[in-house]
Amino acid sequence: MLTGIVQRARQQPRTEFYLAVGHAGSLIGFARLDLGGVQAAKLGYALHADHWGHGHATDAVRTLIHFGFDTLGLHRISAAIGPNNPASVAVVEHLGFTHEGRLRDHVHTGGAWRDSLLYSISTTGRTGRSR
Repeated sequence: MLTGIVQRARQQPRTEFYLAVGHAGSLIGFARLDLGGVQAAKLGYALHADHWGHGHATDAVRTLIHFGFDTLGLHRISAAIGPNNPASVAVVEHLGFTHEGRLRDHVHTGGAWRDSLLYSISTTGRTGRSR
């Protein structure tokens, strides 16, 4: 996985940005912006289960929101979250994302199709949001 991340980081134009999430000298996860469309990106993140609930995902996502809007000049960042992942929903809602709807049969995982809940934040919706 890391080899692919490094290779894609060297591509021009660059279409992905990863943030390593560490704790006590160990890599415990990552957050990612996948650029697509005009001034838009898809957000993704994952943490080792032993580190859930300690604010690491919130910090990583907050960092990528600022990077995306302030450095990359994005207008919109979206996140598609599994409906059975209330912790991830809480992260994006806390950071000001708006629930846009449900994507039916969006992801094929574990041998079955599953829905995703679509959330987004944009430069027009950022003012007054929790940061």
